[in-house]
Formats: sequence, structure tokens, C-alpha cells
Amino acid sequence: MATRTRVELGRREDLGADCANCFGLCCVALAFAKSADFPFDKDAGDPCTNLDDADGCRIHPHLRERGFSGCTVFDCSGAGQKVSQHTFAGRSWRDDAETQRSMFAAFPIVRRLHDLLRYLDEAITLVRRTNDEARWVAAFERVRSRSDGTPEELATLDVDAEYDRARPLLLEASEIARARGPLGTGHRKVGPGSDLVGADLRGADLRGTTLRGSLAIAADLRRARLDRCDLLGVDLRDADLRGTDLRGAVFLTQMQVNAAQGDAATVLPEGFQRPGHW
Repeated sequence: MATRTRVELGRREDLGADCANCFGLCCVALAFAKSADFPFDKDAGDPCTNLDDADGCRIHPHLRERGFSGCTVFDCSGAGQKVSQHTFAGRSWRDDAETQRSMFAAFPIVRRLHDLLRYLDEAITLVRRTNDEARWVAAFERVRSRSDGTPEELATLDVDAEYDRARPLLLEASEIARARGPLGTGHRKVGPGSDLVGADLRGADLRGTTLRGSLAIAADLRRARLDRCDLLGVDLRDADLRGTDLRGAVFLTQMQVNAAQGDAATVLPEGFQRPGHW
């Protein structure tokens, strides 16, 4: 059997955020716009006004009540500590202008690569029963190697090409997983790229369905049956997941969970964190 670097969803040392070992990159390197998620505009490269000198957030316990719900949704997938401690070997963007420029350019690239690693890691698990995981393992190791690159190597990397290369494997893994049980009764009503904004899907049987790339903003998914349902890239902002069992959902991410609404009865997959606003 092929071997690989083991990554478990939510583990701090690999693909889960470890803010204590990051130089506050998400609070500096990225831009945000005044909206329901943020109370003002911030350009990429400008430190957020809430970032303190020790790279911590001054209002972290009160982000939502202060209008920074976007911060509570964001997940860097471990790119922050990777860039801070590996790519730049512990050098901070505060050290000099060149480090700042290079670090801010590397961070979003590594973040996208780490997002892809999370998908590939799950895909390996999904196809394991087929005894044909070598192609997925090879893809994982290729992307992992790219994410370990120097700042110069990362600057010239075509991340879109890496996604294009991995996409057929992700789709194949989804098909394998979804074929392992019956399709839900509601599978003909929805599909990839569906407009489900505000849709009433309470109790819908979506087993084995693919909602890949759909807009499900504010959709009512209370107690929906999502076993083997492909949620790759689905926009779940403000979707109602109260009482919903998400353990069998395919390609679900922590950011999707963070952006949705849930309660104590929402069942999360192992390794996921329950958002504080639930």
C-alpha cells in the first residue's frame, strides 16, 4: 500500500489553523470589503486595526458583535503557520519590507494548496475500499511538495493548474463514494451548480446527490439527509443546519460549517469544531 504524509482534518500541526505559530497573516495579508461580514474596507497588506503588536486580535471574543463575522468564518487550513514557520523559517513580516512583500504573496498561494490537500486527503479515504488509492496518494504528495516550496518557487507556481490536475480525481472519488448506497428521493430536484438560495429543503433526502458548486445561501436544510452528498464548493452561508447530521457529507469543510447556522443537535464529522455562534 502506498504511504503518504498523514493529515487529519483539524489537527493543528498540519491542515488546521495554529494561530499561536502564525504572524497574524490573515489579519494583514488579505483584503476585505465593508459588508455584512466586515464593518470597513481593508486593503491587502494593511494590518487590521484590531491586530496587536503580538499578532493577536484585540477583540477576538467579540468579533461577531463588533461586525467581524467574516473573521469567525475564515479558516486558513494551516497555511498561516506553514508560511510563518516553514516557508520563512520564523521570520516575521514585521522584520523588513522584502520579507513582508514575499510573505504576503506566498500566504494566499499556500492557503489554496492546503485547501486542495484537505480535499485530496478526504478523497484518499473515500477510495480506500477500492484498493486503488495510489493515484490519489501521488496527487496528494505532489501538492504537498509544491506547498513546501521556497518563496521564489511559490511565486511562479500555477495554482489553478494544480486544481485542474486534481479535479478529475476529486470527481471520481465522489462518484465512488456516492455509489455505495441508495440515492435519496430528492436527488432529481437538485444537482451541480443549482440555485438553492433560500430553498426549503427541510428533511430532504439528498443521499448520494451532488450539489457541487451550488449556491445554498440561507437554504433551510434542517434535518436533511446528507449522507454521501457531495458539498464540494457549495456556498452554505447562513444555511440552516439545525438538527442535521453532517457526518457522511462529502468534501465538507470547516469554513462551510462556520458560515452556516446550527445548534446543539447538529452532528459534525470527527475533527470538526463547533462554531461559537451556534
